[in-house]
Amino acid sequence: MKKAHLAVLSGYLTNQEGVIRRLLGEISSTEPDNPEKISHLAYQFHNLYGALEDFFQEVAKTFENRVEDPSRSHRELLKRMAMEIPGIRPEVLSPASHVLLNELRGFRHVFRHAYDYELSPDKLRALKGKILGEWDLVSQDLQIFQAFLQDKLKAFK
Repeated sequence: MKKAHLAVLSGYLTNQEGVIRRLLGEISSTEPDNPEKISHLAYQFHNLYGALEDFFQEVAKTFENRVEDPSRSHRELLKRMAMEIPGIRPEVLSPASHVLLNELRGFRHVFRHAYDYELSPDKLRALKGKILGEWDLVSQDLQIFQAFLQDKLKAFK
């Protein structure tokens, strides 16, 4: 493993954390009380998962932790992030974070592929409450992984 690869991944995580904070602010301030806000909130959920998945793809690429089945790649990638790869890297996500993000991944799948699907304001409110109420778990996991990357980078000195 090259120091530059770890440094790029660490920098990418820092960048994605900024994107995620902005998206969480949008999610927090949006009430799904009319069709435009319903669409906006759903789109922000989509973007939030996308920002995380982009980071997860970089983790997989950096640590050569490939997902083999393209038809299940989104689910497999998330599952891999909840796994320790012995001797290579710790898990990126705790079991609780995995459950939360799997629900968000499922929503994103429906949002992206169900063209004739009407979004339920009540379901969006419930997902919003769950995401905002449990986000500290994900944030903590990302901080722990960032600390792992920093320790690995220090070992190169």
